[in-house]
Amino acid sequence: MRTTTEPKQDRSRATRQRLLEATVRCLAERGWTAATVSVIADEAGISRGALQHHFPTREALVVAALEYMFQERATRVERLPAPTGDGPARVHAVVETLVETYNGELFRAALHAWTAAAADEQVREVIAPLERRFARSVHDLAVAHLGVDDSDPHVRTLIQTTLDLARGLALADLLTDDSKRRRRVVRTWSRILATELGFTD
Repeated sequence: MRTTTEPKQDRSRATRQRLLEATVRCLAERGWTAATVSVIADEAGISRGALQHHFPTREALVVAALEYMFQERATRVERLPAPTGDGPARVHAVVETLVETYNGELFRAALHAWTAAAADEQVREVIAPLERRFARSVHDLAVAHLGVDDSDPHVRTLIQTTLDLARGLALADLLTDDSKRRRRVVRTWSRILATELGFTD
């Protein structure tokens, strides 16, 4: 039997979720400085007082939103299906997948957070461990989908190079549509990576 407090708890959880999603959108679309409490409350469609009931300070809201954002990114990575095919075609599919993990609203919000962290030690202390966990989840995905030995230093370097490439391509795509060049770079690097990893047709 549901108690009278359960609907209130459900509403509270829904409001909190809406606030976290609104914060991520504001960070992605407006940047760190412009994502104020008032702006976030408007975006979420609630009053500033209601926002502060859940998060008394902007810092508390932003920390919760950052944790939510990085967890969402990691969860999406973990849910990506393994590619089909073998040889170079499989490598190309994995590289494409890795490039896509650094894309979209969550990436743009994370980028603004990184920029803020570069100038603010307190923000950096929050973001650094979250980003390390996310990077680890993407690295593990690459290892699992490629089926390679992560203890080999050369293989590890190749995977890290691929992830650095994916981040760089995502940055290049923020200001202009860089999709044509991105596809060429992905094809070229996929061939190099397949050769280095010993994948053959």
